[in-house]
Amino acid sequence: MNVHDLPTPALVIDRDLLHHNLRVMSAARPGAALRPHVKAHKCTALAAEQARGGHSSFTCATTREVLGMATAGLGDDLLLANEVVHPDLLGALAAAQDTARITLAVDSPATVEAAARAGLREVLVDVEVGLPRCGCRVEDAGRIADLARARGMEVRGVMGYEGHLMMDEDRAHQAAEVQLCVDRLLRAYHDVGGEVVSAGGTGTYQFHDRVSEVQAGSYALMDSDYARLGLPFEQACWVLGTVVSTNGQWAVADVGLKALAMDHGNPTIDAGTGGGSGGGGGDVWFFSDEHVTFAPRAAFPIVGERIRIVPAHIDPTMAKHEVAWVVRGDEVLEQWAVDLRGW
Repeated sequence: MNVHDLPTPALVIDRDLLHHNLRVMSAARPGAALRPHVKAHKCTALAAEQARGGHSSFTCATTREVLGMATAGLGDDLLLANEVVHPDLLGALAAAQDTARITLAVDSPATVEAAARAGLREVLVDVEVGLPRCGCRVEDAGRIADLARARGMEVRGVMGYEGHLMMDEDRAHQAAEVQLCVDRLLRAYHDVGGEVVSAGGTGTYQFHDRVSEVQAGSYALMDSDYARLGLPFEQACWVLGTVVSTNGQWAVADVGLKALAMDHGNPTIDAGTGGGSGGGGGDVWFFSDEHVTFAPRAAFPIVGERIRIVPAHIDPTMAKHEVAWVVRGDEVLEQWAVDLRGW
């Protein structure tokens, strides 16, 4: 199949650019030094590519991701880096422990108790290091670890996510602030113990020399938001659309809010379109449910031409699609299911 033949909107992954990104990260953080976050792609086929590159432990955001990875044979070491309290969801995780190693994040006596009642065997203490989301206070980490051990669970260590620093474009300031976050995490680790100190993401992976692993995910496919940081990764994923209407002043393509995440701002209409001239890119006016209205920058596109739209936030964009088309140039090589989407 040729990329021109794909029905749109179509989620497209460039195999060579993906492999470039995986190689760059593998060189920077080989083996257990990286725990790739599958929330960024929600695709077991892509996770298998990461495993072939030497990364056999993974971070997950939902129970669906954990169970899907285990079913796909990628369950050597799965961390659910999220608090879960529903007994049915926890019970499903516990039932999968015979075929996969599963570790759950806990940050309170209530989450410890819920995990213990369900029969979870291993936990990691989640510590708040600056992002006002999940995570216990540094001074409470040791007590939470003691509660978990008293309930018969192994405490593997600590994790902390400095998500508030991921998009800091002042790299010197970012590096300094990351070290302050790690200081907090290591104070908690002193009271918790274990072998794991887990932190970081794509935006800060270069600054972590005092943790055992980094939970980066977006590096594999990238998006226009992370591109602002000048990281050594290529844009390997985009949504292919078709121009469906023009009036000489603006053009409309069939890629709307249901095909792209908008929480990090407008996606970018790329000058390299993959399947047509596309007018050399364009300036987005607005998105609606099924459409993007844009002003072409150069040659005006005709109805039927293809445009390539780069998402500003890759993670939720992936979750809007059932399949990804893996390409090399204009040739479609494979179809990958986005099989970890949903809950």
